Amino acid sequence: MNNQQKIRKAVFPVAGFGSRFLPATKAMPKELIPIVNKPLIQYAAEEATAAGIDTLIFVTGRNKRSIEDHFDANNELEAALKARGKEIQADMVRNILPLGVQCIFVRQPEQLGLGHAVLCAERAVGEDTFAVLLADDFITDQNTGVTSDLIQAYQLDGKSQLSVMKVDGPEISNYGVVIPDRDGTGIIGLTEKPELEDAPSKLASIGRYVLTPDIFDIIRDISPGSGGEIQLADAINIQAKRGGVNTVPLKGKRFDCGSVKGFVEATNFEFKKFTAS
Repeated sequence: MNNQQKIRKAVFPVAGFGSRFLPATKAMPKELIPIVNKPLIQYAAEEATAAGIDTLIFVTGRNKRSIEDHFDANNELEAALKARGKEIQADMVRNILPLGVQCIFVRQPEQLGLGHAVLCAERAVGEDTFAVLLADDFITDQNTGVTSDLIQAYQLDGKSQLSVMKVDGPEISNYGVVIPDRDGTGIIGLTEKPELEDAPSKLASIGRYVLTPDIFDIIRDISPGSGGEIQLADAINIQAKRGGVNTVPLKGKRFDCGSVKGFVEATNFEFKKFTAS
């Protein structure tokens, strides 16, 4: 095993409008909509801390202050629950995150794409390798956790790591798609949202990454891509062409909670587990 730096920081881009969930998201961030009894963003934060990450960097936008409130202490609520003998609920409020975990909030002034959102976190990340977690990708039933798997892979080769899954059919055009090497075992590029007939493989990149810090300079130099936005996939494509990227197959079950359909499916899946426990 190579002696790579320990990954301590994770970036959570949470500045989006959540327009597919209107009117629910008019005043409440989509990331705080609960899957059963826990908001989406908390699942992602717990995945990160379980992987040993102790600095959570949230890239927020307007009307996202409630995300900060969720991860902050609420002594009044905790005291009120204790006074009513609700010790279990008080413990839930007090232990949203493990001790020693720090939350940093930075603002994305304009929604210029995922790549731009990651770039907004540069000063908080510094020159460290870091994880990126998109809360829309709700991943369950993976013992070690996706972020933990990516970090372990980084420790082996020191490269950026992508979590990937196989996608059949036209849905492949919703993803960044891996351009495989000649042997089909590595990655030499990533193309954003190709049409089915143009897709270079069936391997789709999902919303979990470990990125080396040279990604920031790459993002700064790229032009707007798909949708007129600064795409993270375009920056990763350049990293991959330089031989700096590897992939890790997804082991868990993924739900796309950026869509109402995926959100309902995730809720039903977790509710069955919740009622069985």
